[in-house]
Amino acid sequence: MNVRNVLVFACGVSAVFGAAALAQQSGREAQGAPEQPAMQLPAGWTEADMEACMLAGIPGEMHAELMKSVGVWHGKGSMWMGAGMDPMSVECTNTITSTMDGRYIVLDMQSEVPGMGAFTGHGIYGFDNTTQKLVGSWIDNYSTGIMQGEGTLSADRKVITMSFRYTCPITKKPATMREVETITGPNSRTLEMFATDPKSGKEYMMLRYELTRKS
Repeated sequence: MNVRNVLVFACGVSAVFGAAALAQQSGREAQGAPEQPAMQLPAGWTEADMEACMLAGIPGEMHAELMKSVGVWHGKGSMWMGAGMDPMSVECTNTITSTMDGRYIVLDMQSEVPGMGAFTGHGIYGFDNTTQKLVGSWIDNYSTGIMQGEGTLSADRKVITMSFRYTCPITKKPATMREVETITGPNSRTLEMFATDPKSGKEYMMLRYELTRKS
């Protein structure tokens, strides 16, 4: 665990205990119980520091936007193994659920890739209140690495653009994969994935799905 993670963990733990202490204190006051000693802050901390930690963990407007995608989605589309190649027809089922009291959504994807067999993917998406960016991670049964990404929501709240980082197995160098999700209606959207050709270094469309939410 690096220094940043240690600090974030410590901040989160302190925020959790602080919130719990405040809730317990309110409960005691409501029941007329004797007041308990105030919680002591870590050395050098201020009330503003504690408030910043607590605000970082509270779901907000952007988390509510993510919750709008909860459901089961069926997708039909095309997949390209490389730039200029003929597309292959593919289908998928994406099951999206809410977790951690509305702080994140979890995406479980099931598909079948021609010539390669069953594909299973698992992603976690959220909005980091501290960085003010969408964040995500992805694993699947075609790889052994974990992709990490971040992105933004367009001003009209119809397009989510994510950029995922991974190590290319061919070049052994860092590479990116771009994901663009466009909301076309309450129960419809498109998902496009763009990869970088390891030989030419140029980006090409790797996957495109038309997704419809099941009623």
